[in-house]
Amino acid sequence: MGRLKIVYPICCGMDVHRDFVIACIASTNAQGVTQYQSRRFSTYTGGLRECATWLEENNCRDVCMESTGKYWIPVHNILEKTCHVVVTHPKFVKAIKGKKTDKKDAMWIADLFKHDVVSGSFIPPERIRQLRDLCRYLMKLTWNATSEKNRAHNCLTVSNLKLDSVFSNVFGKSASAIIDFMLEHPGEQFDVAPFVHSRCKSPIEDIQAAVDGSFSPWQAEKLKIIQEHMKDIDHCRKLLEDLIFRLAEPYNRQIDLIMTVPGIRDRMTAIRIISEIGVDMNQFESSKHLCSWAGLTPQNNESAGKKKTTRIGKAGQYLKPLLIECSIGAANPRSQKHPEVSAKYRQLQKRRGAKKARVAIARRLLTAIYHMLLKDEPYQPFVAPVQNSIPKQRRMTAEDAIAMLRRKGYILVDAKGTIIEDYHFASPV
Repeated sequence: MGRLKIVYPICCGMDVHRDFVIACIASTNAQGVTQYQSRRFSTYTGGLRECATWLEENNCRDVCMESTGKYWIPVHNILEKTCHVVVTHPKFVKAIKGKKTDKKDAMWIADLFKHDVVSGSFIPPERIRQLRDLCRYLMKLTWNATSEKNRAHNCLTVSNLKLDSVFSNVFGKSASAIIDFMLEHPGEQFDVAPFVHSRCKSPIEDIQAAVDGSFSPWQAEKLKIIQEHMKDIDHCRKLLEDLIFRLAEPYNRQIDLIMTVPGIRDRMTAIRIISEIGVDMNQFESSKHLCSWAGLTPQNNESAGKKKTTRIGKAGQYLKPLLIECSIGAANPRSQKHPEVSAKYRQLQKRRGAKKARVAIARRLLTAIYHMLLKDEPYQPFVAPVQNSIPKQRRMTAEDAIAMLRRKGYILVDAKGTIIEDYHFASPV
């Protein structure tokens, strides 16, 4: 077996911690002999600047580090100004058990990196990183709002107030007005008719029966706190949305392009997609690489020519749910804007089920976005090619044909109608 090629003759491996970072420079000469020098630096800004100066003095421009929590971000922000920094997942640089120290970990990362066998993570430009951070924070605020709504529902349930049975949205104007009145006038009987909007479909009698309950003093106080918290969250979300729109202004062209994709109905969704993948598609080798990075492709788990699983990967915890949500809207049969998407979804659903069909449509949407951003052009509907004639060279063995029929649920019988269990094929002469 030949030796691994030295790709980076002078490189640095870093073991990043909260309060300090261990840097190890690996210098390989023409004879393939590597010498190491290690230093410890503080993670204060002054210490990181000292580290950058030390790397420059040793003519080191290539650095590799683990993505340990959030500790790597300040180190990356300072070193990226003067160095080519590769951030990798800890699983790709995991050291051998029993031989782990901070110094040895840094040396191990340097050894792997000098041969270019470390898989680097996608790190977008600084403005995109800031946009990603804000968008993820907005999503978490949305989750908090949902949690508070669930707590409000629980208050109504334990108080035996069946507003969710007569209103489609218990946080709408009519239901909210009724709840506010009950909180201000505990135990008081009242007529619900003045609070109900004219477009409400539920009969007044049912709504009156639904409010035949009462808040306990403690549940009432709890619900008031929940309401205040929900107002605070809504206010913060509006402020954050304004901040996101201002930060995303340089990408208005790309946002307009993405909004032409089926299932993407608002600018915030397009901005969230850009915050995850960026606008420069040259960062990815191909659309397949992007889909794999987003967790929309089956995992590579194959042995002896057999695939162990066809499940999609766990990557893309922020992007994947968003794209699947978009695929649900794009595949809506009531939407006539993009019938090719809903037709493809129905075809996949019959064959693979609803969940896998949604993932497949999400992958198609992401593939379309990749080519749109790469070519700077709007969405083009994908049309499946129609074969007018059967290909001439179309062969299948008898064994494969029988296996295919079995998979489709066919039971093979002979001329007399007897089920054939075993199949024997004559050997070719």
